[in-house]
Amino acid sequence: MSESGFCSRREADKLIEQQRVTINGNVPELGTKVMPGDKVAVDGKFVAASPDNKSDRIYIAYHKPIGITCTTERHVKGNIIDAIGHKERIFPIGRLDKPSEGLIFLTSDGDIVNKILRAENAHDKEYIVTVDKPLSERFVQRMTRGVPILGTITEPCRVEIISKFVFKIILTQGLNRQIRRMCEYLGYEVKKLKRVRIMNIDLTGLKVGQWRNLTEQELAEINTAVKGSRKTSAKAEVEQRHIKPNSPKVGAVNNKASSANKGGNKLSDKQTNETHKKRDIDKSDSRFRKDNESEPRSKGSSSRKSTGRSEQVDGKNRKPQPSSNTYRIDNKVLKKPKPDGNKLSLKK
Repeated sequence: MSESGFCSRREADKLIEQQRVTINGNVPELGTKVMPGDKVAVDGKFVAASPDNKSDRIYIAYHKPIGITCTTERHVKGNIIDAIGHKERIFPIGRLDKPSEGLIFLTSDGDIVNKILRAENAHDKEYIVTVDKPLSERFVQRMTRGVPILGTITEPCRVEIISKFVFKIILTQGLNRQIRRMCEYLGYEVKKLKRVRIMNIDLTGLKVGQWRNLTEQELAEINTAVKGSRKTSAKAEVEQRHIKPNSPKVGAVNNKASSANKGGNKLSDKQTNETHKKRDIDKSDSRFRKDNESEPRSKGSSSRKSTGRSEQVDGKNRKPQPSSNTYRIDNKVLKKPKPDGNKLSLKK
């Protein structure tokens, strides 16, 4: 569906989960491959296959203003589709936060989306960021090395200070509100965020709110850059190779279980490494984090040691508690019985 230009891969997954898609009249599962000659329909309407040379695909660059939401859901006020008003069905490649501005691609080619977005494909996205406090070399080092957010450690990136409050950052990842979360972890608040470049395309000639079609040369450069990129994650491809489609049921189950166990061990090792890395990072972040030390003791308070005498605590005399070998009944202190005795002796 995404390769036909009908929608993005993510939207296709949603449609399949909602059972709105059929292949030859049957409701498919996620990951079902469409073979030549198959008839695919969404809500009963057939989806036509696109030409092999993708001559009908649309690729545009848009300078998103602050306040526009990167969603194809038309009922959302200020959605990016209505803001552009293109006559063809298009969708954004990735997203840019509502309070952020800058460059974003839109296309009708669902096949290219994940190739550009996946961090493992290492395609640059450049941002100019303004924060609320003066920057330091220490901040640059920490951002560059990686910051723990959203249960993981961000990938290494490039950071350069432009002025007292402004820096440039180049990422290959695209975690939710990544730059804002990274800055927040280090005690900074992002005041302004602008994406100025994606791969080989920048904002040159585009005013806020304007869009243009990508040139043939730009598309050729993008296609060359993503030629060896994956549409799916490396982990998913490995898991698919471990499962043999023609193997017997029992064997398939065993292979799947074995693969799951191996995957679980690898995941555990990865989590352990990230935990160690996060612990080391936390130790070095003390100057960025708020001081959470407890308040000093007041002059009137005092610590007391356990002694056999009455002592004054907070202006009151308190009697010592019975020792561990005695107990109290009716204001009388009785000794605990010895292991071999049956009588209790009264202590006057």
